[in-house]
Amino acid sequence: MDFIQMIHGFVTPLTRDFTNVSVKEIESAEEGTLTFEVLVSPEDLGRVIGREGRVANALRTIAYAAAIKEGFRVKLTFGSNGEGEATTE
Repeated sequence: MDFIQMIHGFVTPLTRDFTNVSVKEIESAEEGTLTFEVLVSPEDLGRVIGREGRVANALRTIAYAAAIKEGFRVKLTFGSNGEGEATTE
């Protein structure tokens, strides 16, 4: 399964500046775990994270369910790829 494409497909409709969405796999310190970094414009970061992190948690749940079927774990981190860097895990 192509997790980058799947995550990108879920995140892009949540943003206004969908040309500024990137998902990349970053090296994970934990064995059997894939970590993905989702970067959006600073204006869209709040939309992707959602109130009290509800949207971000829903995205994590979907990715987790897909990863379990493949036999590993997945982590998502969110951040902005512009001015005012902010991230959440």
